[in-house]
Amino acid sequence: MKAFATFAASALLLVSTCAHAATTAKAKTATEHTPQSIECSKQADAKGLHGSERKKFRAKCKKELKGKATTTPGPSPAPMPESKAPSPKSQ
Repeated sequence: MKAFATFAASALLLVSTCAHAATTAKAKTATEHTPQSIECSKQADAKGLHGSERKKFRAKCKKELKGKATTTPGPSPAPMPESKAPSPKSQ
């Protein structure tokens, strides 16, 4: 009976460890950086900022870049060509 209890405890520990490892791996791979975040990080690197100064700078920078992206109109879409098909006649 002791052998079964030891086996069950070991199996439970193994399963929980694998589940935790899978969750941790998912969290690490899901991190994607926006172009604004990358640009602000480059600017912070150029200024040599670290710690809370860097964090504040990046937050302000990303907010400014996001504001510029929403206020700057993009290229307007090309006009649709008019259809040359004859219109249906009513009877």
